[in-house]
Amino acid sequence: AVRAEGPAAGLRQQHLYKSRYVCVMRRGHPLATRQLTLEDYCAAEHLLVSFSGRPHGLMDQALAAFGRKRRIVLTVNQFFTAGRVVMQSDLLTVLPERFVAATGYADHLVTRELPFDMDPVSVQMLWPLLLDAMPAQRWLREHVVRAAAHDDDA
Repeated sequence: AVRAEGPAAGLRQQHLYKSRYVCVMRRGHPLATRQLTLEDYCAAEHLLVSFSGRPHGLMDQALAAFGRKRRIVLTVNQFFTAGRVVMQSDLLTVLPERFVAATGYADHLVTRELPFDMDPVSVQMLWPLLLDAMPAQRWLREHVVRAAAHDDDA
């Protein structure tokens, strides 16, 4: 996580929205037609989206609290890639619900509630303090904020 607080941070931030995590799978997946249980979730093979390259994530920390693990068989660093792979396989992945559309394959995917509680993810916009007063940058940030707010209405 990037911290953008205080005058020495060199960054500004603005909250855009919160999104809950959902389990994502292809239409036609054996688990797509029923409520997802913890047993089914842990027994399935998973794709992890990891920008850092670490082979574990927040879901694994949550599962550890139950003394459970999931089987991650593939790690990718993009939501688009995750959507494409999950759409063509029996892998499960977990994404913020509002990111499912960013995969480009939302029409081919199914989302299910996670079988355990997770706090929602808070999506922030960050920018360098040096660009804070630039009119073009301000214009872009205003449009990003409006687009994120518009999605809240949908």
